[in-house]
Parts: sequence; C-alpha cells; structure tokens
Amino acid sequence: MARLGDLLTDLDDLLEPSRYRDHGPNGLQVPPPDGAAASVSTVVTAVSADLATIERAVELHAELLLVHHGLFWEGTPRSLDRSSAARLRALLTSGVALAAYHLPLDGHPGLGNNARLAAELGATSTPWARSGTPPIGVVATFEPALAVDALVERVERITERPPLAFLGGPAEVRRLAIVSGAAASMLGDVAADGLDGLLTGEPREPTRATAVELGVHAICAGHHATETLGVRALGDRLAERHGVVHRFVGSANPV
Repeated sequence: MARLGDLLTDLDDLLEPSRYRDHGPNGLQVPPPDGAAASVSTVVTAVSADLATIERAVELHAELLLVHHGLFWEGTPRSLDRSSAARLRALLTSGVALAAYHLPLDGHPGLGNNARLAAELGATSTPWARSGTPPIGVVATFEPALAVDALVERVERITERPPLAFLGGPAEVRRLAIVSGAAASMLGDVAADGLDGLLTGEPREPTRATAVELGVHAICAGHHATETLGVRALGDRLAERHGVVHRFVGSANPV
C-alpha cells in the first residue's frame, strides 16, 4: 500500500515532465475522491486510456491507471464527445485515478520507450539530438553490426507483430535511430546523420519510397506496439520501490 502523492512525486522526479513542451498535460489527469492522500495497492499500466482499458483497470481493483496516452491533448475540443465522456465517467464513478506521461516517457534514457527498445534489441543507446529538445529518440549502436534481416526478426519478437520493413539501407546495421510512435517523417534526418535506418511505429504514404531513395531502412512496428515497454518499466519500478501490485493491460491495437 502506498500514498498516491508519493507515487506521483516519484514519477515526476524520475521523468522531469517540466523539461518537455508536450502535446498535453503530464502527471495526474483525473484525481480520485481523496486526491493525493488516496491509498494505492494496485497500479495498472497501459499504452492508452481507452474505455476497454479503463474497465479492465476497474476489474483488477486498481486505484491508479498509469498510461502513455492520456485523455487530454492540445487542440481537442473542450466539450466532451460520447467517447471521451464514457472514459471520464468510468474513471469518476469507479474512483480510479488516471496519470499519463507522454514525451517524458519516450525520452527517459533508462526506462523510456526508445531506450528500452534499444536494450531489448541488444544495442547500446545514446540520445539522438535531432529528435527534440530534450531528445526523445535514441541512436542504437550494435557491436558488431547486425544483419538487417536479424534486426527485423528481433523487432518482431519484441513487439509481437511483424513490422512493415522498407529496407533501403545496408545489409548490416550498426547505428539505428529509434523514435517510437509516429516519426516516419524523420527519415531525412536519419540520412543526414549518416545512420543506417529508423525504427518507429507508424509509416506514412511516402515512407517506402523515401527510405529507398535515401538509402536507409524504415522499420515500422506499430505505434502501440513500440510504446509498451516504457510504461511497463514504470509500473515495475513503482512495484519495487513502493510495494504496490503492478498489472499491465495490453491491447490488440494493430496501429
């Protein structure tokens, strides 16, 4: 059992959300009735706060749902549509708190989505300067260089789905940019930095041709699938440091 405020302080100290200019609020988005004083025994983590995930968190008797994609974003209407209202209603009626960390979770050098992907692939990683200020992506380095077919196989094993692989680069990959989610537009930056390719989530229509023409690889493994590792690592950290139960809720989202 832990105090919600202590969990949130730990997450804020770790992820430093104030350093990022993000697309929505990081941290607590929907408080429980008791606010920061609420007791938490079970934390559920997930990539996105969709209705099915919220309902599953309620079934698991979670007091805190911790996600990468929360409910509120810049540019969204201030009035609620049916989907948003149903999600919010499910949280408020159950008393489950919702916290979300977006870019800070992508960019953390140890537990972030991109650093965790690099580690799972068997590479070392350093922040990729072109991916933002502060950087959210990493450059993964393979020593020795890894055959591109082997790289694709590792990506499939980690994400549990075959990626869309547009292989325009060298037969062996030594340095790979990793930016989870939707970063296919960064292929020009990959080529400019002399990297062998990019691992991201979503492709765009020009992605295949751009990769071939620039002589780099574009491996698109799914927005959702490339962003499961960071939030799971956060949940494991909370369980270890604060004695709470952690449950990860996955999704069949193919995007």
